Amino acid sequence: MPRILGVDIPKEKKIEISLTYLYGIGRFTSNQLLKEAEIDPNRRAKDLSEEEIARITNTIQKSGKRFEGDLRRDISQNIKRLTDIGCWRGMRHKKGLPVRGQRTRTNARTRKGPRRKGMQIIKKDPIVKKAAPAPKRSEP
Repeated sequence: MPRILGVDIPKEKKIEISLTYLYGIGRFTSNQLLKEAEIDPNRRAKDLSEEEIARITNTIQKSGKRFEGDLRRDISQNIKRLTDIGCWRGMRHKKGLPVRGQRTRTNARTRKGPRRKGMQIIKKDPIVKKAAPAPKRSEP
């Protein structure tokens, strides 16, 4: 498997698709990088030579954009900053609720997780209890 920026990319797929396995690279960016590196996007990743893989890696590093670890670190630092200052978005991140104004009365299951079972009402079979005989009072 070819490795680019420390990530194994699938060898059986076209290089255009394989590059999207890197965090922060989509189809559009992948095609831009391949055009700049002068590599045909329809070639399979297993058919690339070491020199071509090096060209792709150099093109990615020269692009000035952030990918993989740097991008993940930036995003987590931004979220941490929001939670530290205690703003609305930070509080929503902390509570695990939707951040961008979506409704939470229904839906929002992706952020909230699976439904928790509330207090379930379990119907019991009515058991007929015989009343104990009342004690007899003796009259003085």
